[in-house]
Amino acid sequence: MIDLRSDTVTKPTAEMRRAMAEAEVGDDVYGEDPTVNLLQERAAEIFGKEAALFCPTGSMGNQIAVKLHTKPGDEIIIEERGHILNWELGMPAVAAGVTIRAVRAADDNGMLTWAEIELAVHKNQPYYSCPTGLICLENTHNFGGGSVMSAAETSEICNHAHELNLPVHLDGARIFNSAVAQNETAANLTKDCDSVQFCLSKGLGAPVGSMLLGKLDFIEEARVWRKRFGGGMRQAGILAAAGLIALTESPKTLHIDHENAKRLAEGGANLKGVSIDAEKVQTNIVIFDVSNASLSSGEICAKLKEHEILASPFGNSIRMVTHYDVSREDIDETLNSLQKIIGN
Repeated sequence: MIDLRSDTVTKPTAEMRRAMAEAEVGDDVYGEDPTVNLLQERAAEIFGKEAALFCPTGSMGNQIAVKLHTKPGDEIIIEERGHILNWELGMPAVAAGVTIRAVRAADDNGMLTWAEIELAVHKNQPYYSCPTGLICLENTHNFGGGSVMSAAETSEICNHAHELNLPVHLDGARIFNSAVAQNETAANLTKDCDSVQFCLSKGLGAPVGSMLLGKLDFIEEARVWRKRFGGGMRQAGILAAAGLIALTESPKTLHIDHENAKRLAEGGANLKGVSIDAEKVQTNIVIFDVSNASLSSGEICAKLKEHEILASPFGNSIRMVTHYDVSREDIDETLNSLQKIIGN
């Protein structure tokens, strides 16, 4: 199978498997797993943050951050298509007792500007209004087609938010894709954010795990909430060993995924009834609008599966995500299959 549903389907590399087999371990709930501790120290160092916490999932990292930055009755601001809003099962309400004010970015790439956020902020308002407690950003933006936010754009939002004593959390699940696309560092892209979550298990290829970063006291409290959420792990160094390799080695090859995504988008733009601006594809996510095609998104994906190709239908769109288990030849085979299914 050529699996383009997500970069979460990556398999650990041989180097990761060896490291997992040989990992030195301890009990991480006691803080005694040396490999987990090393991963946390390395992540904090790379991002220029005081501390980091190894979490089982990115959703858990995001929700711990929402919980710690807010109090019940607060409102968080997020872009309308954000992962925290749409794909984390209402946890801001369930776990933190907060509501969400969704703001649709004017740009179709899903990236909010401060001018758009400012209009939604409730600060120093009458007591009967729901106060803003947190601003959440996403970089890259998943359903913005893997679009990126620059360091300057992020810092502008953070600086204005901090003037209002509002924290900013970044869902940076694919922040290394953003960094590679912009020839930037992850540290510079996130330097003014109060907390950051990024995934080891997407394009970086680790089998399990995400990191939550912030100030030392924030991470100490986050450890408590990780345990409350059921995320306390024991000999987790087996997983952290793969995460260390993902963190240090995998960013070096992300540009190949981006090149494959661009080729996929350019080829898809020539297909009958398919709409996509290939110039806007910046990282490893390609979203085709197939509303004018002869078949629905679900029908196209079903026929692709018959060709041993997996993709994800979303309404009138199809999302394909490149990763290191997808080759250039796989991209060409996918385009050939699409041509057979819907024509050009």
